[in-house]
Amino acid sequence: MPKNFQAITKLKAYDFIVISFFIFLIILNLFFHSQIENWQTFIILNLLTIIFVFLLAYTAETYRYKILRIIHYLYLIPLVLLTFKEIYFLIRPLRPNDYDQFLINIDRWLFGVDPTVFLYKFSHPVITEVLQIIYGMFYFLPIILGLVLLKKRKLVEADFTIFAIIFGFFLSYIGYFALPAIGPRFTLHDFHSENIEMPGILVTGFLRNVTNIVESIPQGTPNPENIVQRDVFPSGHTMITLVVIFLSIKLKSRSRFFLIPIGSLLIFATVYLRYHYVIDLIGGLVFMLFCVFTAPKIFNWWSKLTGKPELNLWFNDEG
Repeated sequence: MPKNFQAITKLKAYDFIVISFFIFLIILNLFFHSQIENWQTFIILNLLTIIFVFLLAYTAETYRYKILRIIHYLYLIPLVLLTFKEIYFLIRPLRPNDYDQFLINIDRWLFGVDPTVFLYKFSHPVITEVLQIIYGMFYFLPIILGLVLLKKRKLVEADFTIFAIIFGFFLSYIGYFALPAIGPRFTLHDFHSENIEMPGILVTGFLRNVTNIVESIPQGTPNPENIVQRDVFPSGHTMITLVVIFLSIKLKSRSRFFLIPIGSLLIFATVYLRYHYVIDLIGGLVFMLFCVFTAPKIFNWWSKLTGKPELNLWFNDEG
């Protein structure tokens, strides 16, 4: 690579995909600026994010201070959430119509019933409590797998795992534009009666409130269906959890013995707790398959371009 571009070689594959996605967001804001409120602010914030990623990657990989290298991993956690919020402000002006009825019709065609209504017959406070806790563990599952790989000093595998997960999040965000929807807790059930119809035991109410806040509907919002995030299809919870499970198996990480059962229950919880239609889960599976098929190719292409170790696609080592 020419010397003028040597700084780019400091970028890890996940930095590259972050920068690429934020360039995409800048283009989106520019192209549809007449429809997006505060589009200039988003462009400035996206440019600052790109600059931040470049500077962090360069300093962390050049000076190799432990704290910088840790931050080089950790910055992705708030970034995923902040990106999620920007998508919130883009979907409604660009895709004003919801497609819940279309998704409901597919579920009814597949199963002959509304799955969330059917599962309500078997609901129990203990089941609800356990599944709500597991649903709340979503963001921790990728972190667990990444930490296990880093602890085992499997650095290439860890970098690839982080890349694949970030890539997966961004794919799901793009997917939200295809079929914006709000989910069965609003369309097939009474959102305001949720704690009465499906009570937990100790922490279910608190965890629901946390989820609602993340979804832009703080407690007491009078018409939550009007302002909730349109993030139902594909199910990001399903997609990312399946990516994590798949990678834990392919990498033969011992964390798989925890991630497989917990991840499976988490996916079931997305329907039981009325966050998703079943077709959303099927969409998540399709997006996951695309992610795990393309991610190694992109990762190795970037690694080869920047002179970094490439990934052994068959993952023969013990984790």
